[in-house]
Amino acid sequence: MGPLRPPHAPRMAATPDSLFPSGGDLDSSQLQMEPDEVDTLREGEDPADRMHPFLAIYDLQPLKMHPLVFAPGVPITAQVVGTERYTSGSKVGTCTLYSVRLTHGAFTWTTKKKFRHFQELHRDLLRHKVLMTLLPLARFGVAHPPAREAAADREIPSLPRVGPEGSTRHASSKQKYLENYLNRLLTMSFYRNYHAMTEFLEVSRLSFIPDLGSKGLEGVIRKRSGGHRVPGLTCCGRDQVCYRWSKRWLVVKDSFLLYMCLETGSISFVQLFDPGFEVQVGKRSTEARYGVRIDTSHRSLILKCGSYRQARWWGQEITELAQGPGRDFIQLHRHDSYAPPRPATLARWFVNGAGYFAAVADAILQAQEEIFITDWWLSPEIYLKRPAHSDDWRLDIMLKKKAEEGVRVSVLLFKEVELALGINSGYSKRALMLLHPNIKVMRHPDQVTLWAHHEKLLVVDQVVAFLGGWTSPTAAGMTYTTDSLTSGTPLNLLPHSLDAHLVPLQSFQPPTLGLDCPGTPDLSQNRFFWLGKDYSNLIVKDWVQLDRPFEDFIDRETTPRMPWRDIGVAVHGLPARDLARHFIQRWNFTKTTKAKYKIPMYPYLLPKSTSTADQLPFTLPGGQCATVQVLRSVDRWSAGTLESSILNAYLHTIRESQHFLYIENQFFISCSDGRTVLNKVGDEIVDRILKAHKLGQCFRVYVLLPLLPGFEGDITTGGGNSIQAILHFTYRTLCRGEYSILHRLKAAMGTAWRDYMSICGLRTHGELGGHPVSELIYIHSKMLIADDRTVIIGSANINDRSLLGKRDSELAVLIEDTEMEPSLMDGAEYQAGRFALSLRKHCFSVILGADARPDLDLRDPVCDDFFQLWQNTAESNANIYEQIFRCLPSNATRSLRALREYVAVESLATVSPPLATSELTQVQGHLVHFPLKFLEDESLLPPLGSKEGVMPLEVWT
Repeated sequence: MGPLRPPHAPRMAATPDSLFPSGGDLDSSQLQMEPDEVDTLREGEDPADRMHPFLAIYDLQPLKMHPLVFAPGVPITAQVVGTERYTSGSKVGTCTLYSVRLTHGAFTWTTKKKFRHFQELHRDLLRHKVLMTLLPLARFGVAHPPAREAAADREIPSLPRVGPEGSTRHASSKQKYLENYLNRLLTMSFYRNYHAMTEFLEVSRLSFIPDLGSKGLEGVIRKRSGGHRVPGLTCCGRDQVCYRWSKRWLVVKDSFLLYMCLETGSISFVQLFDPGFEVQVGKRSTEARYGVRIDTSHRSLILKCGSYRQARWWGQEITELAQGPGRDFIQLHRHDSYAPPRPATLARWFVNGAGYFAAVADAILQAQEEIFITDWWLSPEIYLKRPAHSDDWRLDIMLKKKAEEGVRVSVLLFKEVELALGINSGYSKRALMLLHPNIKVMRHPDQVTLWAHHEKLLVVDQVVAFLGGWTSPTAAGMTYTTDSLTSGTPLNLLPHSLDAHLVPLQSFQPPTLGLDCPGTPDLSQNRFFWLGKDYSNLIVKDWVQLDRPFEDFIDRETTPRMPWRDIGVAVHGLPARDLARHFIQRWNFTKTTKAKYKIPMYPYLLPKSTSTADQLPFTLPGGQCATVQVLRSVDRWSAGTLESSILNAYLHTIRESQHFLYIENQFFISCSDGRTVLNKVGDEIVDRILKAHKLGQCFRVYVLLPLLPGFEGDITTGGGNSIQAILHFTYRTLCRGEYSILHRLKAAMGTAWRDYMSICGLRTHGELGGHPVSELIYIHSKMLIADDRTVIIGSANINDRSLLGKRDSELAVLIEDTEMEPSLMDGAEYQAGRFALSLRKHCFSVILGADARPDLDLRDPVCDDFFQLWQNTAESNANIYEQIFRCLPSNATRSLRALREYVAVESLATVSPPLATSELTQVQGHLVHFPLKFLEDESLLPPLGSKEGVMPLEVWT
């Protein structure tokens, strides 16, 4: 009922002006509702169960469309907790700000309002009620709650009609009036969900999502365009004609801020807090009256407020939010990483592909919200579990099923220079994007031609993350055993362990599928692990026609498959959040910098709060507790910021190691000369060995490298320019030239270097076409283990491309054990970390063939007996392989002439297969010495007239 009319006042016709009051007439009884319009608040339920799911960030609506902002059935309460009086420059003179504390479930926030804001809210709500009275409610989609309340409960106390600047002396009573007024309105969904009320309360669809952290700060602001720190995205001028002001809804959370378009509700920009974070207030810093400037490494965002007091309030609140739970991201941490060490983290290692991709498949099945994948190369048709009898475990089919369930899949691929690299990322993008609208794929970059996005990462629900050396997944990366050579091992003959020796070749003719028919072949009778291009030997022939994944491209009858060795890791909780944040940073950076991705079809991604990272809906079995720190190499071209924490962690770990280093890596190009090669990993190894030699310490360094670089080339004629270029820089690091490791060690200690360092590769053998065959095991791992307590696993090679930060983008994790178990070190009792020790012992077991040597003790990697056993095994295996297969590379071929003479002699495997097979029984494991004298008399740099020769040397280093 409205205010009482004087007894002799004339009754006026209802006009628009008379329906909508103005001024200070704020009788709240005007807002009285009928019983069926009153919302019923439910009791006895856990409010957290009714909060909005994280996927709500992908379904935002215009703010004036009355979206469901509050959780149904969860009360909202208001309390006016204080007032601030200040002198205004306006005609009003003295103003009062009311601090209103609001609570909705576990969310609590404070907003500051003047009395005129209550007046404006009152008028807006009254207009809303009148319009709903005059027009059909169904047109506005207003639902009538089933419950009714007593009339007495619906009475609303009236507000004082004079503003707080009037003569009344009862300020506390006015606070109570305002509090009761708000609380009564907040019990009615008709008013509570109206956009004027949500704007007054400073809430939106993003306010009450637990995984986004606290409520944060929200409100309507004006923001200035530009400010991006990426060339080409901002105007170089400073005049007003160079920018524009736009009205937006700003949301500030604990580790990022965003603003949304008021008309569409879509997120227009996301700014992650980082070490460049700074908030400044005032015209001097913002070039705007009542301005707030928020700086990060990516952008300088300028906001405009209604008053200097409001600007100070916003600046203070944003700073406090960033220095709360988000403080981890506004400072650099150990090794200058963006992420701090995370204690008590569940981590699990993987050696080779069977376990890794099976765990990836199981994690994808658990996905409820998001799947992030970033990769150097991705094959959509890869089978994650083998042997495949249906398409249930095929990656693209699995992603499609999850997308149909509502999971959002975001894939970020490296966009290669097609003339130089044939990974066909365009096909991968098309194949995935056609599956479902919930699958989004972006490629980056367009302009950088020398460097690559080389990291490999898969994150599920920002809860569990996988990373490592696998190009996850490609045909080569799907390796089940390091010694599997033949065309496809039959299921009924495959040893259960997947690590045993090979059985004879079985004929296999996979179906032919072209671009017009990319589906799944008939797998009902399949008994093989490697279908189509899964069967590969990248030195014999590089991959071609990747849009025909099930077509063979090498002859299975004559060419052995090259085994592939890799190391990976899965982490849970906070490190998974950190890795997801890296992906989100790169995704949003790509969306911002590439015009084709600025459309709403490609959404901005939001990082989950670290405050909920301990809530793990699922975990991978076999995890071990350790401290984990995420490391990376990124540059302004790749992620908008510069970081080289992987290099820093390598150098520090080597420098601080006490007993041994075990390194597996695809490349080993180091030893800085200040010009061609800049990283100092090799220099630190030299310094550490020299220190041990000076102090008389027992210290070992184990290095495992692929025997040949992974480029197509005929090694019998020298291998081609690409292979020779990588060999040149590898040998320059190891043993050739004044900067090499062995040259410097020999100068200091002569032949005693052999007591400290072992450089090896891996090789295996099998049977093909009735003849024994051998092939190197391609080491693609990127791993370092120090002292059985510290492990680095990731995608970074030991070269300048991966480690400097300014070139390729990379990811890694530094894992430090906190749970110890008894072991041995140099003959003495030693507390070794469970994660590092179990990983190192597994690697050594496979490499040394421990299954056939039950008396082999792998606990002590430093003692003389073990080191001598390692060296003897490598030498014996290398000699046997050379006698039987005349393998390449070989120390016997120091020049191209010697190489031609060497390959002209038939091998024992060709002349007498039975005798060769008998001799091969003496091979133990896969370890062989790396041939340090191969082609040492030749210059291996590419000729200047070749295409490889005209490329900058930085491409190879």
